Amino acid sequence: MGVQHHLLQFIPPGGIVHHVNGYEQNKDDLQKRLRRVEGQVRGIARMVDDDKYCIDILTQVSAATKALETVALSLLGDHLSHCVAEASAEGGQVAADKIREAQDAIARLVRS
Repeated sequence: MGVQHHLLQFIPPGGIVHHVNGYEQNKDDLQKRLRRVEGQVRGIARMVDDDKYCIDILTQVSAATKALETVALSLLGDHLSHCVAEASAEGGQVAADKIREAQDAIARLVRS
């Protein structure tokens, strides 16, 4: 009984909870997109090294930026449908904090 009581001290109130990120189901797709962006950025660096035409480099920068925006919007959608939805169901300050966090993230994306 003493050992059992000792083990229970390590289990947090509410039980053992495994945290899952909202993007968990899309992780492979996100990693694939990010590797593609990484390749685009390396290509842009080579273009600069090779003294390519400014407009051609800017075109590639625009494409890489668009690809990163797609990743950001995917992450935001996952965050809203998973993390914010769970917090909203819980209610109270947790919900208010997650909604504020999402609003701040959206504002940063819009400004970028």
